[in-house]
Amino acid sequence: MSDVLWGLLMFRLVAVVAAVLAAGSIALAQPAPQVRRVEKGNLVLENIPDTPAWLRERLRLYQAARGSVFLDFAPDGRGILIQTRFAETNQLHKVEAPIGMRRQITFYDEPVNTAQYRPGKWPKREILFSRDYFGNELFQLYLVDEKNGNVVRFTDGKTRNTSPVFSPDGKWIAWSSVASDSGRYRIMVADASEPRKVRMVLEEDGSWSPGAFSPDGQTLAAVRTNSVNDQQMWLVDLTNNRKAQIKPSPVKVFRGSPAFSADGRNLFYISDDDSEFRHVARYNLGTDDEDALVSDLVWDVEAMELAPNGRTIAFSVNEGGVSRLYTMAAGGGRRLPGPKLAPGELENLRFSADSRRLGFTLNGTAGRDAFVWDLGKRPPVAWTDSEVGGLEKSAFVEPQLVEYDTFDEVDGKKRRISSFVYKPKGVAKAPVLISIHGGPESQFRPNFNAFIQYLVQELKIAVVAPNVRGSTGYGKYFVELDNANRRMDSVKDIGATLAWIGAQSDLDARKVAVYGGSYGGFMSYAAMVEYNDRLAAGISVVGISNFLTFLNNTSGYRRDLRRAEYGDDRDGRMREYLQRISPLTNVARIKRPMLIIQGANDPRVPATEAAQMLKAIRANRAEAWYMLAKDEGHGFQKKANRDAQNAAIAAFLKLKLLGQPLQ
Repeated sequence: MSDVLWGLLMFRLVAVVAAVLAAGSIALAQPAPQVRRVEKGNLVLENIPDTPAWLRERLRLYQAARGSVFLDFAPDGRGILIQTRFAETNQLHKVEAPIGMRRQITFYDEPVNTAQYRPGKWPKREILFSRDYFGNELFQLYLVDEKNGNVVRFTDGKTRNTSPVFSPDGKWIAWSSVASDSGRYRIMVADASEPRKVRMVLEEDGSWSPGAFSPDGQTLAAVRTNSVNDQQMWLVDLTNNRKAQIKPSPVKVFRGSPAFSADGRNLFYISDDDSEFRHVARYNLGTDDEDALVSDLVWDVEAMELAPNGRTIAFSVNEGGVSRLYTMAAGGGRRLPGPKLAPGELENLRFSADSRRLGFTLNGTAGRDAFVWDLGKRPPVAWTDSEVGGLEKSAFVEPQLVEYDTFDEVDGKKRRISSFVYKPKGVAKAPVLISIHGGPESQFRPNFNAFIQYLVQELKIAVVAPNVRGSTGYGKYFVELDNANRRMDSVKDIGATLAWIGAQSDLDARKVAVYGGSYGGFMSYAAMVEYNDRLAAGISVVGISNFLTFLNNTSGYRRDLRRAEYGDDRDGRMREYLQRISPLTNVARIKRPMLIIQGANDPRVPATEAAQMLKAIRANRAEAWYMLAKDEGHGFQKKANRDAQNAAIAAFLKLKLLGQPLQ
């Protein structure tokens, strides 16, 4: 090769390299991509494209679905009180016969939360209920006259008021009250006929709530919650406000859901004393003895209800995410299996005033409905029938429960975790959405979820919902495996989930996205940090981005409970650890697109958590979509907002996970 030709080739090579380097330097010098911001009513949308009509129309069928929640029996036995949505928010309705017409009782723009009838025979038939404003969770308590709709608010309008309970005769109401910026709780008591005449019977640091009145109304069983596994039971003498703890223990013990026997001599509750799992216990107030009535189960008793006549206990057991109903005599004896029910979660167990019927909600794959069981006579009867937008309930996909190894060992064997897996039909290799529950002291359960059905049936996305360490339902040891400086071990469980997905012939490990809300939102951020090269996209709804700013800014009444879970930020070493593992600290490792969703009035995970993560991701020149609802808090409650959220998620997954155009 001649020197001239060699020189020409080198000149061209240098020119090409220079051009590439110049292009790279120009790209680095470019400002961050411009943000497309649109406000639609109470929604702020950034970089979220308009959803095409065809997607909205098909999604509409699933978003029209609604369920019903059993709340209480009418005191005279004629009908039940339920919660359901006929417009934008959940309200109270009465149903007087199975699958009968619903009569609406409350009509608010904001959702109604808990509700119950005032027991006993009184001139007015009243219902106690609670509601907040714009998702701020500063719940106020009300009494509504069922006959004429007159409503009386009997709380101050400023504090957070929860856990209301009536005395058995309906004369007294007790509830928990706390200021939003305080960790000091109060228990209040009022005459239900004059509820604005309130007296404080307890004021203490810690999370306190009333549990049950004694039959004579002179004693109140109250619980103090220190953490998910540390809940104390106390007795408060309402004649002098003195209190005494039941069975103090140097180790963590859970005691909750108290109910007095009809003669007031015994107290029944759920306990895990001297056991890995929660069971039904009976405490004798005279002898200070505690007996485990149900102690041979290898699953948690999740709910317990004592009949008003004091003779029968109904309780449900969480068996791997599915509820099983049992009854037993309060005096002891063997437990009897309840009626066979469709797989799902039982909620709100409650006896009728005559103790002959048990009402409950069954939340399963095909719907969420109110049931009434006439004990010992016939199977439970559905009193509501969930509307599912004209879809076929029989076509809904039932999840499979799978187990697989994770990274560490127990007794020389690999620890195993479980997931519920929804798989689409007719797909050889399905893309995957990993859906991580919040809490973290919670559990994914195979409940009614119309949006999951949409993803599986319409977008042909498999949904894998793991119960990582720290989840409830698997014993008190498992629930503490992620506490404090073991936080990232739960993130490693997502790594194990990705490995399991990779081993499945019908799942596409090249197309996996992650989704989570609240603590699950943190997990989504963290997974995007740790496994960014194995994930196509991530979605975080009201997620924690920095543990230090979260603990500093969360409502005061929650802070100590969250420190028990995440670690005490006032300790120097823990503070350094929390800062080091926070997604915001490691945001530069997120290269794939993210969708961030937040309520402006969130008292748990403040909107600043989303705002700072959004800013950091964009500063790193990664792609981020953002949705903020000005009239919501910790999750979207209003139908229009939830519809918009689901449409945005569907569009995001179609573009970023499936790689398909919207048009």
